[in-house]
Amino acid sequence: MNTPLKALPLATAIALAGFSLQAQATDSAIEARLADLEQRLAAAEQRAELAERQADDADTAETESRLDALERRASGQEGLSLSGYARSGLLLGEDAKSIAGGPYVTPAGPLGGAVGRLGNEPDTYVNAMFNLRHRFENGANSLFRVAIADSVRTSNDWTSNESQLNVRQVYVEFDNLPSFTGAFEDAAIWAGKRIDRNTFDIHWLDSDVVFLAGTGAGIYDVQPSDNWRTHFSLYGRSFSDFPVGDHNDPGSDETDSLILTSNNHVGNWQFMVNAISAADNDARLTDSGDPAADNGIHGMVAYHGRSFFGFSEGNFKVALLHGQGLGAEVKRLGSNGDLLNEAQATRLALYGTTYLTPDWRFAPALLAEVSEDRFAEGDNYQWATLNARLANEITENFEMQYELSYQFMDLDPAGHQGRSPVSGDFGKVTIAPTFKPNVGGFWQRPEIRAFASYTDWSSELNDYDGGDAFGSDGFTGGQWSFGVQAETWF
Repeated sequence: MNTPLKALPLATAIALAGFSLQAQATDSAIEARLADLEQRLAAAEQRAELAERQADDADTAETESRLDALERRASGQEGLSLSGYARSGLLLGEDAKSIAGGPYVTPAGPLGGAVGRLGNEPDTYVNAMFNLRHRFENGANSLFRVAIADSVRTSNDWTSNESQLNVRQVYVEFDNLPSFTGAFEDAAIWAGKRIDRNTFDIHWLDSDVVFLAGTGAGIYDVQPSDNWRTHFSLYGRSFSDFPVGDHNDPGSDETDSLILTSNNHVGNWQFMVNAISAADNDARLTDSGDPAADNGIHGMVAYHGRSFFGFSEGNFKVALLHGQGLGAEVKRLGSNGDLLNEAQATRLALYGTTYLTPDWRFAPALLAEVSEDRFAEGDNYQWATLNARLANEITENFEMQYELSYQFMDLDPAGHQGRSPVSGDFGKVTIAPTFKPNVGGFWQRPEIRAFASYTDWSSELNDYDGGDAFGSDGFTGGQWSFGVQAETWF
């Protein structure tokens, strides 16, 4: 059909108008989409910043400790990788000579009573883990790990005479096995010598809340329900340093202990039960002349919080532990053969981390224990540590760290190893200028720090044990110490 000449301008105008309206609509749609995209990007950036901060400041239920974080990161790498932890420093007294130190320097230290570690460590320690990870064609994964650790207190460059070089872990682990289905679909099995994956610690006290290790086998991440993960293990340990009584048979200088563990995570809660057995251990005499325990029980209830006690962003953990017999060593499970059958101990552990302001970090901690009939009938030990680590992030590469640490002790050994009953207090204040490649978060490493610490304690504590640090000459409280230290995990 022919279009009249006069109609062309009108049709053209209508078409142009339609194109213009369509273009405007398209432009509006594009602008709306761009605006929406910008909002989504801004929200994503905020979430990423928050996630990064939380990742620095929060131990999640799946990341029970700094060591566990390193192991998980290494486990996800194909081929050979290296991870670990190291520290090295110099601790000097007012006379520019080396002095005793460490988180376990007080009379309560041998009982697990740690104090703040900042400006209080005279050693060089390294734990290096070599990890070989392989993924098979059927999807299964294998991990072979060897961990080597060493700790010395000398400042010399050659320390072979003082070295405690030790192969700490040697084990194989399999996961994502196609044959595992149902509740076992995500399970991992392992065997060998290892530190259990579910240990966790209070870093500022250099104290594990609970420590399970040895040689054995186990299975992780059995999932009976959506909110419940359970783990089972059997570990063996040895009491090779146990004093042998004259009535024992010649050559019976070592007793094996077995620790059977059920460890359960239900949401943020953790429930751990341990049964400990050491065959014929009751035939041996302790230092007090009493027969040692040959079995024990141990339990822990813990909560892994995703905020700072519900008040602010951050995290917290709280754990209540109790043990009887061989389980009265509530931290290092199955490691102490000197305990009596009647021994019992209860420990409370708590810590949290948060930012008070954008530039100030705060990490309080509490560790306390009461125990009785531990090594001698009628003995009684009570101690409690309060610790606070603060840090002020001043520049991108520099921060000031501060630590306040206090410990109360009421110790009655009932004559065990010739020790005397004492009661008193210990206190420490530390200032530590610290350099880092990049500040931000409690777990940001490596760092190099200088420090000055002032420590004081009740003079009565010097009478507890003539062979410990507090019983030595010239180490009587009210003194300054100075030093430098490097710390890293990788």
